[in-house]
Amino acid sequence: MNKVQLTPELFKSRLKKVETILVTQSEPNEAKSPYAELAKNYKLKIDFRAFIDIQPVSLKEFRKQKINILDHSAIIFTSRHAVDYFFMLCKESKIEMPADMKYFCISEQTANYLQKYIVVRKRKIFVGEKTATDLFAILKKHKTEKFLFPASNIRKNDIPEFLQQNGYNFTEMTLYRTVSSDLSDLADVFYDIIIFYSPSGVASLLENFPNFKQNDTRIAAFGPTTAQAVRDAGLILDIEAPMPNAPSMTGAIEQYIKMVQAHLQMKV
Repeated sequence: MNKVQLTPELFKSRLKKVETILVTQSEPNEAKSPYAELAKNYKLKIDFRAFIDIQPVSLKEFRKQKINILDHSAIIFTSRHAVDYFFMLCKESKIEMPADMKYFCISEQTANYLQKYIVVRKRKIFVGEKTATDLFAILKKHKTEKFLFPASNIRKNDIPEFLQQNGYNFTEMTLYRTVSSDLSDLADVFYDIIIFYSPSGVASLLENFPNFKQNDTRIAAFGPTTAQAVRDAGLILDIEAPMPNAPSMTGAIEQYIKMVQAHLQMKV
């Protein structure tokens, strides 16, 4: 697809009033979410709709991978989905994790989630700060382990490439699949802004609506890979986060709305 260059002139011409927003994720559970505050402060209608579904592999599909979980001494978890589906699979397979199994988690949030399945204080858990790069420094101190990396069929290359390039003994395991949701009910629904959090969300939009016309709909993307997926799809990326002046998506949206308001006032 032809990439669209967002010139200052084009950006300015697209500064139109914002009243409706579609977030391509499930609605957050917390009552006081940043999106709720945004909707209240700017009188917005904000809808949530997951553009992708997460589906665990079946026990039969797992067995086809011919992976013996207990052959490994350490497991790398990068999400709560991975934690859930891994222990669900272990239960279905009647596999009990040994007490000396080591767990390497990409973040404190993921590590805390392990408490749902194991007694954390009795286990060896190693935690990164937030990103895969943070985890690399920890992995370097445990190079003799035999690692298992449960992940989705669609995942970032950073961890497998690091393990492979540095000679680690590891096995990658497809634990769940990321597939496009059925969005046919949105065919005749239009929003002022659509917010994407992953390249898979962008792919789902185009899979559901191959003839999608963006027109005046502004598109927002969180993260560089999502932003690139928007551009590669030939769509105009109007709002990008995180940025130095807007580390969150809601912060970037708020800045954009203020910019629109100032622009419209100048035209009056």
